[in-house]
Amino acid sequence: MSRECSNSSCSKESCEGCQSREQNSFLVDLNEQSSIKHVIGVVSGKGGVGKSMVTASLANAMAAEGYKVGILDADITGPSIARMYGLTRAAAADETGIVPPVSANGIKVMSVNLLLPTEEEPVVWRGPVIANMVKQFWTDVIWGDLDYLFVDMPPGTGDVPLTVFQSLPVEGIVIVSSPQDLVRMIVTKAFNMAGMMGIPVFGIVENYSYIECPDCGKQISVFGESHIDEIAEALHTEVLGKVPIRREYALAADTGTFGAIINNYLVEAVKALQ
Repeated sequence: MSRECSNSSCSKESCEGCQSREQNSFLVDLNEQSSIKHVIGVVSGKGGVGKSMVTASLANAMAAEGYKVGILDADITGPSIARMYGLTRAAAADETGIVPPVSANGIKVMSVNLLLPTEEEPVVWRGPVIANMVKQFWTDVIWGDLDYLFVDMPPGTGDVPLTVFQSLPVEGIVIVSSPQDLVRMIVTKAFNMAGMMGIPVFGIVENYSYIECPDCGKQISVFGESHIDEIAEALHTEVLGKVPIRREYALAADTGTFGAIINNYLVEAVKALQ
């Protein structure tokens, strides 16, 4: 399935007659008050690898470079992005669409938690309903003008990743992983799904790579020795960063101040996206 797409702004008008759109009839219309240049997916083959942290880190880095950035939290049953940025007020909505809240560092965020009565309210929905909600975050949200929209996807290769790949003009993905032994299988599954959908893979980010001793600075491999370089070589892709366990990152996420974090371990990932 071809996903050829130019780097020009994506809008409802510009998508009409687009070769990519004709080849993929599943694409849904972007909200007519929005224009988005690049849609980047952040995926993982399993949960618990810090995918949302990497998504937010990439968004922070691009915002710090002066780009207009948004995050679409497609992890409907396990949303965390709004909490990480300290966003608690409900998203405003009228007959024209939904207006996403903006973080302290200027990132527009849309998450199901911003539509629920409380952030502890569980989302007990079946797959098709969840998939339709993700589509509505594209069609009904007034994103305005964005250079980059990062899509924080749920783990695995199920309904929502499939919906995102088919319904949104995803330009490419970043795969997030960890150093555990089963990572080869997990990363390969995510990589192969992207290939089946015709989505380019920018590269892999390894999270929880190590912890630095606060006294001597020695790198301690808590989850075992990393094999990400050989895995990336076997898949003919790049390692875009190795992020250690950092207490300040976890604390910022827990206290809603992650917008202040600049993750310098993802410099190569930022270059790849630019």
